[in-house]
Amino acid sequence: MEIRKPFVLVIKSMVTSLIIGSLLIAGSFVLVRSTPPTQLEQVLEAGELRVVSSNGPTTYYEGPNGLTGFEYSLVKGFADSLGVRLVIEDESNLELMLTGVESKKYHFAAAGLTALESRHKNLSFADPFMQITQQLVYNSRLRQPSSIEALRGKEVLVIANSSHTKRLDALRAQYPDLLWREVDAEMIDLLELVNKGEADYAVVDSSAYDLNRYSYPKAKLAFDVSDPQDLAWAFPALQDDTLFSVAQRYLSSIKTDGTLAKVTEEFFDRHIQEVTTGEAMALTYRLEQRLPQWLEDMKASAAEFDLDWQLLAAISYQESHWKADARSHTGVRGLMMLTKNTAKAMGIKDREDPQQSIYGGAKYLRLLLDRLPQRIEGDERLYFALAAYNQGLGHLEDARVLTERMGGNPSKWDDVRKHMPLLSKHQYYSRAKHGYMRGWEPVKFVDNVLNYHKIIAWHQQQEEFRIATTGAGNRISLNTPSKSDDSKDNQTDNGARNLSVL
Repeated sequence: MEIRKPFVLVIKSMVTSLIIGSLLIAGSFVLVRSTPPTQLEQVLEAGELRVVSSNGPTTYYEGPNGLTGFEYSLVKGFADSLGVRLVIEDESNLELMLTGVESKKYHFAAAGLTALESRHKNLSFADPFMQITQQLVYNSRLRQPSSIEALRGKEVLVIANSSHTKRLDALRAQYPDLLWREVDAEMIDLLELVNKGEADYAVVDSSAYDLNRYSYPKAKLAFDVSDPQDLAWAFPALQDDTLFSVAQRYLSSIKTDGTLAKVTEEFFDRHIQEVTTGEAMALTYRLEQRLPQWLEDMKASAAEFDLDWQLLAAISYQESHWKADARSHTGVRGLMMLTKNTAKAMGIKDREDPQQSIYGGAKYLRLLLDRLPQRIEGDERLYFALAAYNQGLGHLEDARVLTERMGGNPSKWDDVRKHMPLLSKHQYYSRAKHGYMRGWEPVKFVDNVLNYHKIIAWHQQQEEFRIATTGAGNRISLNTPSKSDDSKDNQTDNGARNLSVL
């Protein structure tokens, strides 16, 4: 037999349950509200991430399109992943920077900091995003030193109050007559002094050398002065590690998905192929003496045809070394070395007129880019277009057909470049629609243009950085008074702005 509660009792029970439920919800709400928000919740609620850094070429600086830089790109990516605004606070004094992090004035520091054990007491370092090594560079007119032993009695330049001085000081225990001079400078200044022969030796970070090696070709790498050291972001050592943990996950993700490698390559260009010292020196000279007179025309033509003006500069340097009256035995001439037929097709009347030549070359490159098959995508289109600029679309298509016939991918430049030189051999060109081709020439042309493009881009970036961060005439010379050994106790490290070992 079914037993039912009276209707009134049911209503009372429901009301009681509702009251109890409401009280529980209200109590829970009070409990939640009374719990302080975590550091991550504070960041999300405020809508901004406050990061302290030091203005520099690899940390952050203001470029033509706003803030940029190696570490800036990484930190900006982290802020974007949180959906918050990035606020960069500039602080060149290392101790003030780290004190600010410890006191929670900033959420963390991103300034080329090394994860030194001595700093772990009040700081928590995230997983490293790069390793750097202190290195000795020397002027190429000298014999390359092979060890610290070879530096006895010779003067080495080093940044004042830096970890480099501490490293040399430690080495002095083994090599008592090791000498160095401390100067208030940046590592790029040391490289320049060595390059000019105003200094014989200097200690710089591997990151600084990698960035500037082609701009200062006479500053050669001798050997490593220290073991590799990790660069990492510094967080306050707190029990609340919510923001730190999210940063760790972000760093892990960009390592896994290739983002970190891509950003590193973009700013450090570690894969630039070797050019001879003479070529690098000549390019450096011509960047300053020849390029400026054609710069505005290159920018105007690049803008009209949606191209990178630095790419046009690289092509014209490869073709003519920026000489307006350049001529070839094959009949091409001018800054962009246009053939008579190409010039006519592009509407150019005078190939030796610099403005017309630049315009014609830009228009031709745009035509080549647009005519390539749609299945060639991304940067591959540029590589193929450059090869076509050198040899024409017909020969390029022959190389693509040959590549496919031999099992390669005709839409990948790395595959096509391997097979293109074969078209200089009878057994291959005899079957090609457009016949014989000096197949190694477009391969070398593409390599050279890409190398020059990277060097020109870095030179321009360096000039923009100098303009943004220093006043005119603010140069370093060997007349700068050196610091006494007592200054080593000063904890300010000017090298921070260059991804220094701090």
